[in-house]
Amino acid sequence: MRRLQAWLRPLLAGGLLAMAVASAYAQVASAPDFAARAHDPDGMATRTLACTTCHGVQGRSTPGGYFPRLAGKPVGYLYNQLLNIRDGRRSYPTMSYLLENLTDEYLLAMAEHFASLKVPYPEPVPPQEPASLLERGRKLVFEGDTARSLPACVQCHGKAMTGVNPFVPGLLGLPRDYLNSQLGAWQSGRRHAQQPDCMAAVARLMSAEDVSAVSAWLSAQVVPGDGAPAARAEQPMPIRCGGVAR
Repeated sequence: MRRLQAWLRPLLAGGLLAMAVASAYAQVASAPDFAARAHDPDGMATRTLACTTCHGVQGRSTPGGYFPRLAGKPVGYLYNQLLNIRDGRRSYPTMSYLLENLTDEYLLAMAEHFASLKVPYPEPVPPQEPASLLERGRKLVFEGDTARSLPACVQCHGKAMTGVNPFVPGLLGLPRDYLNSQLGAWQSGRRHAQQPDCMAAVARLMSAEDVSAVSAWLSAQVVPGDGAPAARAEQPMPIRCGGVAR
């Protein structure tokens, strides 16, 4: 059985890639700026078609789905996540198959491509949760919980929560399902980052109710301006993060 699985794996991966590219090509070909291609002189938009099958045309995603937005995210953050998935710190088999043979240099070029895209954010899905839960989420985002040494989200992700260049991602414009799943993955140890893994430490301080409240509040917010990350951090980070160069 193991030998059969080993033989089938590249075929399955190739099939997934072929289906992804075919579907994504149809999506990108219908985008208004596809013909001009002025934003893509090196052809990276074509070479990343498989990514857009899940992450949306130009990596813009949608507010009600699962997959996160890639467009306009800090380049260092995108690069770190591609490394983490390729090297096994993050577990997502479909992406692992697509990335496993790509070099560091190619992953950086992919990250630079998506980071350079400036496309509008969709309107958020209206919240269905009670006002008390949303208020709890808002307080945790802006104030944290000093009694539990739980830092506020804005202390690392920027006061506008659109991230900080080049390594810290924004929290707005992400689907609630994605926020829940990633916080849960850090809590359970299924997701890892470079050591010290600051988000794993933060997530393990959060209760299930905290996660629900924070994800509900964040996913219901309109992204300010064009959603661009801040150029620099306004204050020192409250906890050491291995994925952030100092």
